[in-house]
Amino acid sequence: MPPTPASPRRFALGDFPLATGGTLPAAWLDYRVYGTLAGDRSNLVLYPSSYGAWPEDIDWVVGPILDPERWCVVLVSQFGNGRSSSPSSGDPGLAGGRWPVDHRDNVAAQRRLLEEVFAVTSPALIYGWSMGAQQAYHWGVLEPERTQRMCCVCGTARTTAHNRVFLLSLRQALTADSSWDGHRFRGAPEQGLRTFALIYASWAASQSFYRRGAHQQLGYTSVEAYVEEAWLPAYRRHDPHDLLAMLDVWLTNDVAAAAGVATGDAEADLAAALGRIQARTTVIAGRHDLYFTPEDCGAEAALISGAHFEVLESDLGHRAGNPRDAPAEQRQLRAAVDRLCAG
Repeated sequence: MPPTPASPRRFALGDFPLATGGTLPAAWLDYRVYGTLAGDRSNLVLYPSSYGAWPEDIDWVVGPILDPERWCVVLVSQFGNGRSSSPSSGDPGLAGGRWPVDHRDNVAAQRRLLEEVFAVTSPALIYGWSMGAQQAYHWGVLEPERTQRMCCVCGTARTTAHNRVFLLSLRQALTADSSWDGHRFRGAPEQGLRTFALIYASWAASQSFYRRGAHQQLGYTSVEAYVEEAWLPAYRRHDPHDLLAMLDVWLTNDVAAAAGVATGDAEADLAAALGRIQARTTVIAGRHDLYFTPEDCGAEAALISGAHFEVLESDLGHRAGNPRDAPAEQRQLRAAVDRLCAG
C-alpha cells in the first residue's frame, strides 16, 4: 500500500555558508515525515533524495522497505532539486555556469534539520539510493560518530571515470541547446531535453531490460515512444538550471575530497576516507546497473570495516534500487534493511 501522504514542511536555514565559500542566501530544506518519532528519539531514519526526485516520486519506499510502524522516516530533498533551495528559486544561480553546492552542504544542512527540529544528533539509519547513497556515504565519512547505520543502494562514494562520461554527456546535451548562453537558459531547451532523455533512458535501464521487451510490457509501442512518453516528461517538469545543478553535485561527488584527504594517490585517499566510517554498513549494487556497477560498489564496500555487500539480481538496471513496481527487488531491499537494523 502507498504511504499516507505527508504534508510538505520547510526548514529555514537562514544565510547558509557553503563548503566551497560563499553563501546560499535565505536557504531552506524541503522535507516530509512518515511515522512517529519515539520518545527516546532512537528510530529516526534519514532518507535523502536522488537525482531529479521529488518526495512524491520516492516516498513509496515507506511501507515496503522502511516500515513507518517502526521508523520515523524523514525524507529530505537535496539542494538543487527544485524543492529545497535551488537555482530556480534564487541566488546563487549557476555562477560561471556552475552550481557551487556539493554534498558537504547537503550533510551540514541535514544535520541542522535533525538537531534543531527533531533533537536527534545520531539517526538510527541513513537510507539512500543513487545520489541519496552518495549523501549517506558523506554522512559516514564526515560524521562518523553520528552515523549509526548506512544502507547505500546503487551509488558510490566517489564518482567513477565511466560515470563521469555519462554525466558530462547529459550536461553537454543541455548546454548545447541554442537557449543556453553560457550562464543560463534564455528559454526552454527543448532539443537539449530530448537528447537528455534519450541518454538517460539508454543508461538507466539495462540491455537485458530492453532485450526482453520490458518497455513494450509497460505499454509503449517502441523505444521512441518509451522515451517520449515516460522519460521526457520526467525531466521537462524541472527547471533546466536545477538539472544542471544536480549534475554538478554528482560530478563532484568524492568523499576523499570532502574529507580533505589529498595525498596525490587517489586510491589511497579513497581508502583513507572510507576507513573513517564507523557505521554498520550495507552496500547494495544492481547486477545490471550501468552507473554504479557491482564491481565499483563492491570495491568500495571492501574498504569499509565490516561492511556487508550484496547484489540485486535484477535486469532493471539502475532502477533496481528504486523498484516501485518490482516486488522481488522490494523484498530483498527490505530484508537487507531488517538485517542491518537487527539488534
